[in-house]
Amino acid sequence: MNTLAPAIAGATIRLLELVDELPELRSRIRENTERFKAGVREAGFEIVAGDTAIVPIMLYDEPLTVRLADRLLEEGVYVVGFSYPVVPKGRARIRVQLSAIHAREEIDRAVNAFKHVGRELKAIA
Repeated sequence: MNTLAPAIAGATIRLLELVDELPELRSRIRENTERFKAGVREAGFEIVAGDTAIVPIMLYDEPLTVRLADRLLEEGVYVVGFSYPVVPKGRARIRVQLSAIHAREEIDRAVNAFKHVGRELKAIA
């Protein structure tokens, strides 16, 4: 087993201190996550339920997932597409990671990019 690098341990300790010092960050990340989830659901995407800032958007189609992630990057939205063998066959998805520092405008821009690209690639109606 390998040990944790000192820089990672130090950064983790500082992050935990910030979470205690700035409780508004927890509220902000919840608000940002719910805003994003509501927007992509309304657009017609299926997301995996959960109480986390990681939002899996199910596409079920490996080639579509790759194309969607690539097109979103061209639109300025960085997301990660996961397909087999990382996830089971037929369970391809895009993973979106929200943050407390995202502005509402950035979240809205990401949702709009998902709508635009999703329609373009016929991932949604």
